[in-house]
Amino acid sequence: MNWILLIIAGLFEVAFAFCLGKAKTAHGNDVYVWYAAFFVCLIISMTLLIKVIEKLPIGTAYAIWTGIGAVGTVALGILVFKEPANFWRLFFLTTLISSIIGLKVVSH
Repeated sequence: MNWILLIIAGLFEVAFAFCLGKAKTAHGNDVYVWYAAFFVCLIISMTLLIKVIEKLPIGTAYAIWTGIGAVGTVALGILVFKEPANFWRLFFLTTLISSIIGLKVVSH
């Protein structure tokens, strides 16, 4: 169950980064809506991470949480914000995913 919560926490990290990206391009009152969504996602993500580190090693949990956030944010950047998807970017994204999986495999 803790691993599932950790994945959800990582997805909310992606969500708060997405909200920041949308706030950057929003206009008028929409900016405040995106910042409010950012804070909600931030609180949920951090609360879940705090819960998870009660049972899982903090180094592993934090690295996986950060990795999910990084991979998800880069993927959203490519798909939603039209950031470049060149070979080296995708190569290192793949190595990051491999590292996240590796940490899960070797953790108890």
